[in-house]
Amino acid sequence: MILSVFDSLLLPAIVLAATGAVFGLLISLASIAFAVEIDDRVESVREMLPGYNCGACGYPGCEGFANGIVFEGAELTRCKPGKQDMRDKIKAYLEEYDRKLAENNS
Repeated sequence: MILSVFDSLLLPAIVLAATGAVFGLLISLASIAFAVEIDDRVESVREMLPGYNCGACGYPGCEGFANGIVFEGAELTRCKPGKQDMRDKIKAYLEEYDRKLAENNS
């Protein structure tokens, strides 16, 4: 009787819990192994953009345009919905970042 209860109720629960724990551990290790580092500048620039994701700049949304600004030197005037104030903020931020980077490397 007790063996029957173990076989029908407890064993499947134990196997399910163990399987979940193993796969959870594997997913955790995979997320560490395949982690992608994101440049802080891209996030900051993206937050300064209007966020319409319209693609009018020629990039696939504001995230792509932020990558273009930081890594390719894309012109800030390509963002059609963006105002001059936005362009000035981004330009000042990038200049300040470069200045701090130069000071730290000196």
